[in-house]
Amino acid sequence: MEFREVLRHRHMVRHFTDEPLDPAAVDRIVAAGLRAPSAGYSQGYALIVLESAEERERLWATHTPGTGSWAPDVSDAVMRAPLLVVVLASKDVYLDRYAEEDKGWTDRDEARWPVPYWYVDAGCVAMLLLLAAVDEGLGALLFGTAPGDVARLRDTFSIPASHEVVGCVAVGHEDPAAAARDLRARRRPVGELVHRGAW
Repeated sequence: MEFREVLRHRHMVRHFTDEPLDPAAVDRIVAAGLRAPSAGYSQGYALIVLESAEERERLWATHTPGTGSWAPDVSDAVMRAPLLVVVLASKDVYLDRYAEEDKGWTDRDEARWPVPYWYVDAGCVAMLLLLAAVDEGLGALLFGTAPGDVARLRDTFSIPASHEVVGCVAVGHEDPAAAARDLRARRRPVGELVHRGAW
């Protein structure tokens, strides 16, 4: 698919079928996520890939329905997605990398960072997963974990303390019977978002 078509078709899918995915497509989607930029080539992100029904059920069991990104009327449709990819970020990896000799800093002071690039880069990973899913003719959704559910998610999947949960990408075949939400009326005008030369 041409890149412009990928962008045109990308939207958050909340209604999936339970049709299985081609394992090669899953591998390509995951590999695409790892092509994300990373400050200092730190690569302080990590992915937990959940493909089996048992693995996915374990993730859903950590999420409280009706909280965080969930609305009761869509959660069952989202839970049919046959692939879940949890995106993690490690601040320590970035602080360690920039304390190395070639970066010129002599400490791990977090105040040196104008924004937390460990989250920026993890967001890039998530976007590449979303785009790669569209390129495979699939739908995808980025969703978060409510603060009260994070500890259960960590315990269930043995996520080390060095890594934070940024979000999860659900991937699958979009249910053609589900009514697509038309969000065009909510799209803000380009002039409100793009400022050329200055604000």
